[in-house]
Amino acid sequence: MMNHVYKQVELTGSSTESIDDAVKCAIARASQTLRNLNWFEIIETRGHIEDGKVAHWQVTLKVGMRLED
Repeated sequence: MMNHVYKQVELTGSSTESIDDAVKCAIARASQTLRNLNWFEIIETRGHIEDGKVAHWQVTLKVGMRLED
């Protein structure tokens, strides 16, 4: 079995719906241009407030991609 090496990138996704949707948006967009995405870790969650209500969720992720052999 080969050992794997991973590269990490940091992404921030946003959504008006939820934290979960912000994560999914970031990963979906990254997967359009990056290959071998394997894992993610949420490192920061924040939001934008308008008129006393949550307007946007913003989630920063570390995403790991396995380097090709």
